[in-house]
Amino acid sequence: MVNVDPLDPSPSEPESVVEHLGAVVAEGHAHDYDDQPGASVGGGDASVGGGGDSASVGKKRHLVDLAPLKQSPAFARLWAGNVISGIGAQMSIVAVGLQIYAITDSTFAVGLVGGISLVPMILAGLWGGMIADVFDRRQVLIVTSLVAWASVIALVALAVWDVIAQRSGGHAHVWPFYVVTTVNAVAVTIRGATHGAVVGRILPEHLISRATALNGIAFGAMLTLGPALAGVLVASVGLPWTFAVDAVLFTAGFLGIWMLPALPRLGERVEAGWSVVREGITFLATAPNIRMSFIVDIIAMTFGRPYVMFPALGALVVGGGALTVGALTAAGAVGTILTSLFSGFVARVHHHGIAISRAIMVFGGFVVMFGVVTLAMELIEHDAGEGWGGIYWPALILLGLALAGMGAADEVSAIFRQTMLIQAAPDEMRGRLQGVFMVVVTGGPRVGDMFAGALATALALWSPTLFGGIAIIVLIAVLTRVQRTFRDYDARTPTP
Repeated sequence: MVNVDPLDPSPSEPESVVEHLGAVVAEGHAHDYDDQPGASVGGGDASVGGGGDSASVGKKRHLVDLAPLKQSPAFARLWAGNVISGIGAQMSIVAVGLQIYAITDSTFAVGLVGGISLVPMILAGLWGGMIADVFDRRQVLIVTSLVAWASVIALVALAVWDVIAQRSGGHAHVWPFYVVTTVNAVAVTIRGATHGAVVGRILPEHLISRATALNGIAFGAMLTLGPALAGVLVASVGLPWTFAVDAVLFTAGFLGIWMLPALPRLGERVEAGWSVVREGITFLATAPNIRMSFIVDIIAMTFGRPYVMFPALGALVVGGGALTVGALTAAGAVGTILTSLFSGFVARVHHHGIAISRAIMVFGGFVVMFGVVTLAMELIEHDAGEGWGGIYWPALILLGLALAGMGAADEVSAIFRQTMLIQAAPDEMRGRLQGVFMVVVTGGPRVGDMFAGALATALALWSPTLFGGIAIIVLIAVLTRVQRTFRDYDARTPTP
């Protein structure tokens, strides 16, 4: 058993704008704080976790807690490798969008990257979660990582093909890019489900929410540096070299996985098959809080995804081309990483259902702001050109602020959704539930990409975010009011 710090039961004023956002959407009421000193919890593998908390009695932390990195070397290596390889992965995500837009001049074609891979990803999430619950999770991570790396090498080859085709006045076919990105999405989905299940094994339970906040910093770094580097690299050395850099950075993430301890299934051995998948689905049907955390995230990702619009914004509205695409993508990550840096409040918030619903409604408000700014820019006459000189800076700044707000609110939601999933689910179910989680967090955005691409093509570039943000606010308000167990969820007594 390890002792959790006694927490100060009285709320105080946050010390930064970012923490104020966390307080507004997450803390809510004074009773959200733990007023029972000396609470004790346990968990995690004895071989790789453990240790007590170092905060003093009554001390309220405002900055991110680094205890998970200090207490679990396995988690520290996995986290660091994930940051480095994730930067490369985000570079490729931006580069794929630019590559397909260059070939087709179609926002809808860019959105199809997500749409085509959606069904395979759903199957991969369900089947991959089962694999993570049956086999050694370290081995699953190694195999899926190698498949993902091979798909990046294929993107390098396809980009070179397009460069050669352009010399004769044409382009490469677009369908091979859809095939390769789908293979990549399947591998990443299975790897992500397994990765999420691993965290609960290599850390004690009381550090889960803090580890989730650290993962937010990792994700923020990926989204900040990856897209920005992609924009610079595509503009300077071209798409093939951008994909090649991703392939090199991948090795850091693979080393973090390779150095994990063996993580075999706990409990009795079971045979892999659809019966194990059905068992996980049956459990989810009896877990209203976990199920609702998936539903509200699907809503946010379906109606709050402007990313497929970035190439068109860079070319037609804001200007700047690839530079603007990289800057806008990175802007959302700024909010994510700042929220994670000031995530000390997460250990004091226990009503996670309330925190999630408020965060997503704030997210919806910033989505509306993005749509309003885009609408205004389409009504204002201005010249949109290539390069830094072609950027209409007022539009880029306002859109960047909206995306930063979206990133901050989404990170608050993500911290509490992932913590709820790990704490409320038994270890033998974590792989399958993480598989469903991966379907949501990777499949939801792809549905959102198709929604945004189709609506922007049918109506106007501003319509997906303006209408989508309003839909998010209304739907979350209604659903969380109907599902009272989700609103009453308390992390001190977690129930699925």
